[in-house]
Amino acid sequence: MSAALAARAARTVDAIDWTAVAADLDLRGAALLPRLLSDTTCAHLRAAYDDPTRFRSRVVMARHGYGRGEYQYFRYPLPAEVQTLREALYAPLAPIANAWYARMGLEPRFPDSHAAFLARCHAAGQTRPTPLLLRYAEGDYNHLHQDLYGEHVFPLQVAVLLSAPDTDFEGGEFVLTEQRPRQQSRVEVVRLTRGDAVVFAVNQRPVTGTRGDYRVTMRHGVSRVLRGSRMTMGIIFHDAL
Repeated sequence: MSAALAARAARTVDAIDWTAVAADLDLRGAALLPRLLSDTTCAHLRAAYDDPTRFRSRVVMARHGYGRGEYQYFRYPLPAEVQTLREALYAPLAPIANAWYARMGLEPRFPDSHAAFLARCHAAGQTRPTPLLLRYAEGDYNHLHQDLYGEHVFPLQVAVLLSAPDTDFEGGEFVLTEQRPRQQSRVEVVRLTRGDAVVFAVNQRPVTGTRGDYRVTMRHGVSRVLRGSRMTMGIIFHDAL
């Protein structure tokens, strides 16, 4: 079943208007990918959370001051649909990442294939997989943060909502903040439905000002869940130390 779900996910990625995605990312540091996953795939991934053989570690957020809720990192080999999504999404995002790094005067540049990028991560000791499932119950939330796991960081990542707002849960909005030099933080709420994804800046992104491009710092989190249970999948393209 996973192979069929993976094939469908790959076709959906191919059909995305990546020029529009790049424009949205340049404008606000995030872009919506509507209906990236089917309801069937969402259900399949939600069910996977209770199978400990699929994961390398579990984190209870309150123990570390991250907020409330919990998440689990997948182990290698990743489920077929997760592996396919990670590779398929990386390919159109790499040119956007390279354009951002050029504007910010940063090195290195990112290779065309995700396998080549992972080889770079693994050579630097970043060998632990980072795709994960997150589960929030009533009252849970996630502090604003950045997912940085080592020297090599891909500047974009993806979160997919696996639960249905208003039916499975209320509250639990995905939140982004942007800190520009000498300005107060800008906050944006990205409203998702089940199967929708948001691609967003991990750490910094370029913004064009009157004197050229400059860097702004991004963070993301989840507001308090008011009712029910909310599950999300995170696709992070760099591996962890």
